[in-house]
Amino acid sequence: MIWTFITSMSAVAKAVLALSIIGTLGLFLGRMSFRGASLGIGGVLFAGLVVGDLANRSGLTLDHEVLDFVREFGLILFVYTIGIQVGPGFFTALKKTGLKLNMIAATIVISGAAVAAAIHLFAHVPLPAILGIMSGAVTNTPSLGAGQQVLADMGLPGDQIGLTGLGYAVAYPFGIVGILLTISAVKTAFRIDPEKAAREFEAKRKAEVAEIETLDVVFTHEDYAGRALGQIPGLDKGDVVASRLMRGGQLRVPHDTTWVEIGDILHLVGPHARLMEIASHIGVIHEKPLTTKGTDLTWERIVVTSDRVLGQSIAALNLEGHFDVRISRVVRTGVELVAPPALKLQFGDILNVIGRREDLERVAGFVGNSEQRLKEFDPIPMFIGIALGIALGSIDLSFGASNVPIKLGLAGGPLIAAIALSRLGHVGPLVWFMPPVANLALRELGIVLFLAVVGFRSGGHFVETLTEGDGLSWVMWGAIITIVPLMVTAFVARLILRVDFLTLCGLLSGSMTDPPALAFANAMAPNSEAQSLAYATVYPLVMGLRILSPQILALLLTAL
Repeated sequence: MIWTFITSMSAVAKAVLALSIIGTLGLFLGRMSFRGASLGIGGVLFAGLVVGDLANRSGLTLDHEVLDFVREFGLILFVYTIGIQVGPGFFTALKKTGLKLNMIAATIVISGAAVAAAIHLFAHVPLPAILGIMSGAVTNTPSLGAGQQVLADMGLPGDQIGLTGLGYAVAYPFGIVGILLTISAVKTAFRIDPEKAAREFEAKRKAEVAEIETLDVVFTHEDYAGRALGQIPGLDKGDVVASRLMRGGQLRVPHDTTWVEIGDILHLVGPHARLMEIASHIGVIHEKPLTTKGTDLTWERIVVTSDRVLGQSIAALNLEGHFDVRISRVVRTGVELVAPPALKLQFGDILNVIGRREDLERVAGFVGNSEQRLKEFDPIPMFIGIALGIALGSIDLSFGASNVPIKLGLAGGPLIAAIALSRLGHVGPLVWFMPPVANLALRELGIVLFLAVVGFRSGGHFVETLTEGDGLSWVMWGAIITIVPLMVTAFVARLILRVDFLTLCGLLSGSMTDPPALAFANAMAPNSEAQSLAYATVYPLVMGLRILSPQILALLLTAL
């Protein structure tokens, strides 16, 4: 009776029911741990394999078009939310470590293709099969599509091209498992505590941006007396701010136009080296801290949430002149910055403002300071970003130079669009900011949907392929293509190149364009952006190489 009820459901209802069961079982499976190790989000894939096999045995089929939509939309959600998260820090990471990480990732891609070529030549695995095995071993669906297209252009019959998809299905599960094993092996071999690694990464990242300190200085330089603060050498560059001024026992809010006298005490904010340099030029260090206690001045952290100030510089807004306050620093994406006049405000910036209570309240009303706005999720920018990403991913980047279109696809396009838009911050009232809770929820939903469909699809023929013909040998060859480049490169990167663990996890995940692996790495240190930053840094180059490699491999191996 239950079976009749299920089979009588509509195609969409059956698909949603099956995927919900897979998601539930997979997430429970992923939470189970053995000696501290667990499958994490990868449990959904294995649940999908089991349900897919049971469905195949019972004759239950799901609509392929529905599954295709769910799989691709899940992947789009996952990569888009990753891009939104890492976008603000992406370009900084690219400048500092981008070349090094991309070279390591390219090495993994090239060595994997070389291993696949050697297997074809020496183990005599058919070309269509090895292209599929390679694509599955590196969990890259666009690579599979490019391989099938180049084989079709070479005139191979459909039954041979079908070997490519079968090789992909057989190799794919270990492609995901292999990278999880590599990450776990590095973690075990080097006895790494992910939370400690996250703290070390954050400390290193903050150290790269000069740490902001304070210093009180008694002004004694007679040649500069009577000048405005903004005209004093050292204070005219914007990297050090005088946030308080004590004159005659009275504390006041200084501005760039405020003139200084001998004996004034300045409370300076900036990098340590610059503070010491300026102190040596204009006066002597004042040992007693210049606090606001017992005065009519105070300070407050105010969050930028108002649309009217987004993208405007501090100088253009003239907050200090209008409200008689001083902005001493800005906290952006967890990093403290001195507040130079040219700094443009972004949604979520936290301003450290000094002034009288009533003036601070006026500033807060002007820039927003709405905790509720920080928690609100506006879906309109998300859908615009996804639409732009899909359009970007559909552009043929070969520009007619190849018979096979080279595209970023439904994963690469939304990822790059999200990175660019979150870096841009806003366009008019559209703000590309997503509350962390909403971002995490959409990301988890996306990866669960994607893995559930992949597991269900592979499970239908997985056992059959393993038990008949060359299935087991194909699994072995796929495992070699997966594990050898990853293990060798991972240990070299850690031992010789000194890549930190979480960045290495993101790099390995990105080199395989593998969202489940990234989700696994993120779960080890949920509060760190290191993994996602590395993933996004190498993803564009790797995606291009993954799409090109089966095409180049097919042409080279055919010519031999």
